[in-house]
Amino acid sequence: MFDYSLAHWVGFLSAAILLNLSPGPDIAFILGHTIRSGMRSGFAALFGIWSGACLHVLMAAAGLSAILAASALAFSTVKWIGAAYLIWLGIQALRSKGEGAWIKETGKALSRARIYRQGIMVSLLNPKVAIFFLAFLPQFVVEGAGPVWAQLLLHGSLIIVVAAFIEPPLILLGGRLSEALRRNRSFGLWLDRGLGTLFVALGVRLAISAR
Repeated sequence: MFDYSLAHWVGFLSAAILLNLSPGPDIAFILGHTIRSGMRSGFAALFGIWSGACLHVLMAAAGLSAILAASALAFSTVKWIGAAYLIWLGIQALRSKGEGAWIKETGKALSRARIYRQGIMVSLLNPKVAIFFLAFLPQFVVEGAGPVWAQLLLHGSLIIVVAAFIEPPLILLGGRLSEALRRNRSFGLWLDRGLGTLFVALGVRLAISAR
């Protein structure tokens, strides 16, 4: 059970590290909230993204992600819902005045529970993540090393474990930057504008992406 060679682990872990280092919507979402609202919000976004990734891994292990890979209608439906959600988040930020969509009337930052839920949705509504897991993980399935679903679950979980060593330091750096920026209250408006533009751009990018 799970009897792999050293070359297998070197190849898999190298790929996992490179994948987690590559910039994408997940990293942008995490850093955007870190810079806008601080490290705690950044970690809330991080855990939301990880939770969504865990669900993708479970779906890949169960074979459900194959539906997205095989059905153009299913892929398009999820893609457009995800794009619309990202654009909606971006418009909220763009319409704010520095203390609007991302800051409540009490002056407190957007609740971390809400950011966490947003992170899950951003991850789940990106069909390319599901297809990525379905295309990437099977390459490391070894005959005789255990049930296919168990091997997919193991390697998918390890990708998230690798992320646990890479992404938190980015939040710590982003948190320090956000503290310096927020000393000047005028930056609040510009941060909202930047975050809103980023989310809209990510939504448009997802909408025009091919399978």
